[in-house]
Amino acid sequence: MEISRRDLWSRIEAGAAPAILDVRSRVEFDDGHVPGARHVPFWLVPFRLARMGAAHDEEIVVYCGHRPRAQMAAVVLRRAGFRRVTHLEGDMAGWRQDRLPLQRAGG
Repeated sequence: MEISRRDLWSRIEAGAAPAILDVRSRVEFDDGHVPGARHVPFWLVPFRLARMGAAHDEEIVVYCGHRPRAQMAAVVLRRAGFRRVTHLEGDMAGWRQDRLPLQRAGG
């Protein structure tokens, strides 16, 4: 299941954003991320499940730079019982391509 970049941005602007999980590295996250995204590197997702901040029936949008890390994180989340894991279409590469707003570390 995927959500388009424009649909996610519209939901963020409307104050109705789902939980957003950025599974890239800290350096990548600090360089710019989807506004409101929570950072958990993909290799730490299995160890941070209890602190995800989302209920098992709440939608979680996962993304990385180009897709592979987001796919791995989504598998882990689904196996842990999260039922509404959604992938951001195009990941961060697409977000930047569309020139959608970025939030930077500390801002």
